[in-house]
Amino acid sequence: MKDSFPFPVARIGLIGGGQLGRMMVKAAKRLGCTCVVLDPYPGSPAGQVAGHQIIGGYHDPAKLRELAESCDVVTFELENIDTETLIQLEREGHRINPAPALLSVLQDKLLQKQFLAHNDIPTAEFVEMPEPELQAFESFGFPLVQKARRGGYDGRGVSVMPVAEDFDNHLPVASLVERFVDAKKELAVMVARNQEGECIAYPTVEMCFRPGENVLDLLLCPAAVSAETAAAAEALATRTIDALQGVGVFGVEMFLTRNDQLLVNEIAPRTHNSGHHTIEACITDQFEQHLRAILGLPLGATDLLSPAAMINLLGDTGARGRPVIEGMAAALSIKGVCLHLYGKADVTPYRKMGHVTVLDPDLDEARSKAEHVRELIKISGEQHP
Repeated sequence: MKDSFPFPVARIGLIGGGQLGRMMVKAAKRLGCTCVVLDPYPGSPAGQVAGHQIIGGYHDPAKLRELAESCDVVTFELENIDTETLIQLEREGHRINPAPALLSVLQDKLLQKQFLAHNDIPTAEFVEMPEPELQAFESFGFPLVQKARRGGYDGRGVSVMPVAEDFDNHLPVASLVERFVDAKKELAVMVARNQEGECIAYPTVEMCFRPGENVLDLLLCPAAVSAETAAAAEALATRTIDALQGVGVFGVEMFLTRNDQLLVNEIAPRTHNSGHHTIEACITDQFEQHLRAILGLPLGATDLLSPAAMINLLGDTGARGRPVIEGMAAALSIKGVCLHLYGKADVTPYRKMGHVTVLDPDLDEARSKAEHVRELIKISGEQHP
């Protein structure tokens, strides 16, 4: 393993300028790296911190090539990008991690599920649905979940249908349908894997979602499950990423069923909302870990330093324009509160504007404080003239 680096240690090309990229750029600077961000919006959250941004789309071959040719290694913070161009750039010798071919599988929800089934990784029963038809849905059986093959995130591209009458809410796109899982809990495990095949998991977390939506509302670490279940979740997540032979950090979301069976729901080939707490709560945070993995450095320890609760800070209903943060001082007066604002210039309803992690030796107390912070902080908008 290489152990001598000129400064900067590496020039990292980052596709996507959102909050995940912003936190990754901060970690990169700690490791002596410089970053170039590719994003279509000037002054993106990641671009603000990197100081160097290429203005361009994620599907623009010329801009992707410009990024790759200006950096030592390319990575990404979102899935919806042009993998064909990245595969070609990789063939030409550019380093891109996670691998574009792997991304092309995971960005398609059907191919992802087929990968899980092929590798005997437990997941909910599913079938392909090229064109949504009521008869086909009825043949599969309700309750079910329809997922768009591409482009879905944070509740978009997903329709839950308890009964046939809910077919009116179907997605008019190529999709898959899967068996609705009556889960006791939803869990997640962040996993890192480097180029040497070293693989390490973070402690299992519990995810609580906003009622009626698929947006993470509250995260708890460690998850309130038995030690055996937590260990099984971490082992399953590690086996999943080993099967992918991925390089980087991955989020593995799971259902814990009523009979304590673990089913893999989805895999994110990137840093993830369910790993934000690691910035304060773990020895090595997910963003530094991702960089260690793609740069060929040893992976860091994932030990939990403190129980943690995390909440997302979303734009208020009806919020538009320049963000206005209310309750910030009151929230910061609470012991253990760590605030992260993403630097987004405009707020819209339910847009992720930041997050708060609360550390406390008592997880129940951390949760109580986090829920109190959620009531204190409001992000409204100051309309532009």
